[in-house]
Amino acid sequence: MSAAKKAKTGTTITELAVVDIRFPTSLGNHGSDAMHADPDYSAAYVIIKTDAGDGLEGHGLAFTLGRGTEIVVKAIESTRRLVVGRKLEDIFGNFGKYWREVCSDGQLRWVGPEKGVVHMAAGAIINALWDLWAKMEKKPLWRLLVDMSPEDIVKCVDFRWISDAITPDEAVALLTENRKTMQARIKQMETKGMPAYTTSAGWLGYDDELIRKLCKDGMDKGWTNFKIKVGADIKDDIRRAGVIRDCIGYDNCKLMMDANQRWDVDQAIEFMLQLVQFKPTWIEEPTSPDDVLGHAKIAKALKPHGCGVATGEVAQNRVIFKQLMQADAISFCQIDSCRIGGVNELIAVMLMAAKFGIPVCPHAGGVGLCEHVQHLAMFDYICVGAGKQESQIVEYVDHLHEHFIDPCVMKDGCYTAPTTPGYSIEMKAQSIADYTYPDGPAWVKLRAEGKVTMEN
Repeated sequence: MSAAKKAKTGTTITELAVVDIRFPTSLGNHGSDAMHADPDYSAAYVIIKTDAGDGLEGHGLAFTLGRGTEIVVKAIESTRRLVVGRKLEDIFGNFGKYWREVCSDGQLRWVGPEKGVVHMAAGAIINALWDLWAKMEKKPLWRLLVDMSPEDIVKCVDFRWISDAITPDEAVALLTENRKTMQARIKQMETKGMPAYTTSAGWLGYDDELIRKLCKDGMDKGWTNFKIKVGADIKDDIRRAGVIRDCIGYDNCKLMMDANQRWDVDQAIEFMLQLVQFKPTWIEEPTSPDDVLGHAKIAKALKPHGCGVATGEVAQNRVIFKQLMQADAISFCQIDSCRIGGVNELIAVMLMAAKFGIPVCPHAGGVGLCEHVQHLAMFDYICVGAGKQESQIVEYVDHLHEHFIDPCVMKDGCYTAPTTPGYSIEMKAQSIADYTYPDGPAWVKLRAEGKVTMEN
């Protein structure tokens, strides 16, 4: 029996709640980069309840940077009519069909379609439903996905607009072939975990002393992959890249760079030709995330120097990913768990990446992104990319994990496989209460101390 058919017959969604949660990370320059100088890591946080009487809830979120979270909250509220009153067996029995319904509302899609705030809102809801489904099955999400048949996985995907890149039949064949060898990869995930890199040492607002300290601390904990933010000033980028390479060396550690969309295309090539001396594995988001041909031009210019191009954390939907792959514009595919339409659309991107031979290296950090993407990366490694790409690696940022009931656990620079049922995104009730914006006690205290204003 498929997992979808196990959903308790007749169970109906009775409530969809959404909360504006914000953390004052800008006070410590955490998350600072060339385009986002003062982010307050935030979330439009979704809770789905049913009439099952089992106490289970589905939790999901859309990650934001502070201002604007209220807009995503409103978009989620506007989507409520497509969720409340629905039976779980109808949703999980044909998740791809339901996904299209949520993402293609005849009125809401006009302010998309399938991109921007309305798509982030849809993604938060979809992810909450996956969290609920995994809890019902008493499995962590990665294991729920791994245990599904190729046919059931493909049934979750909307192939509209991407069938010229991969068809449902091709997807089933790919997944079926990979199942023959997946037990060894499951064992590897359960014993060693998923390799990661850390961005915690390389924020643009950190001074050299702090960068050195964090690099040393990271290496002492087993980290061998580091990322540094660039893009504000090329001379400063060269100096800071030198600082981090002096700390981690060249022999045993990889270095990634991230410009966060700061440069024009030719400017990106000019500046990266000055930075390739530090042997970066990739330059991430070198230019506008919508400029497919610009990324292709940059990739072509940097390929002789052994530097790849990575992007995708703010790609609008599966179509942008399709074009990036078809144009040979990326060497690394950076899915984000909360930017596009949730797990369903992310599976579509993983399938295309596997066909094009591009490693999936998820973006993480923020609020709950690490908790989310560990599941996606492990499913991809086991079932989709199937470990064929040695460069598969996942971002890790050491911020805000203490607010989650089942936070990600790192060991020797790897994500350990989650064992708790769900999508690992459920926040502690006290954290939700304290950081609800603008009236949570944490924000009231900060305003009283003069550290923030209502404009934050």
